[in-house]
Amino acid sequence: MKQTYAIIGLGRFGSSLLESLIDADQEVLAIDKDPTLVESYMDIATHAVIADAQDEDALRDLDLASFDHVVVAIGHNQQASILTTILLKDNGVRHVIAKAETNLHARVLDKVGADQVVRPENEMAHRLAEQLMTPNLLNFIDLGDKYSLVEIKIGSLRFANKTIEDIDIRKTYGLNIIAIRSEDRVIITPEPDELIQVGDVLTVAGETKDVKRFESLVEKIR
Repeated sequence: MKQTYAIIGLGRFGSSLLESLIDADQEVLAIDKDPTLVESYMDIATHAVIADAQDEDALRDLDLASFDHVVVAIGHNQQASILTTILLKDNGVRHVIAKAETNLHARVLDKVGADQVVRPENEMAHRLAEQLMTPNLLNFIDLGDKYSLVEIKIGSLRFANKTIEDIDIRKTYGLNIIAIRSEDRVIITPEPDELIQVGDVLTVAGETKDVKRFESLVEKIR
């Protein structure tokens, strides 16, 4: 479903987000006070304007309250990102997503009304650490409240040529298999008699502690 986005700040994070949203056929307004940056995205964004986000009149003229999401992607100027967030909420913006540089910055943004605070570098580092420590865990989505949706590659012979029913993953590990993917097939909501082979990628959902326990068992070929 197409939605409307405004991105304030066209640094590395803001510009990457803009390009991803445009690739997904979303409507994006690009905002920055640097004319050179704005000009470089004139032909990419749906609209691009030069504006100082700390100027309340300028923000009001852009009618950002009509957008579904407004992202404060301002870089290292924490004062500017905090003030911009305050002004956006004061002007009735429904959903403000703010980029934080530090834990303290994130706490302040939360206190002044940001609906969602992100720390992309921190989140990417955490994801990379998980991948390095658990190489069979290919993709990890935190569902909140201790639950996760993950892709796990089967690397242990103990699970080879066994059906889902044989392994009884729900009872034994507390997980649900959502899909099975191999080189030549993708099976959504597989039946209990579906065979699992070494190299198959299982999409499973459950408590994060159970996911990590299961991943540790499938890691080594033995």
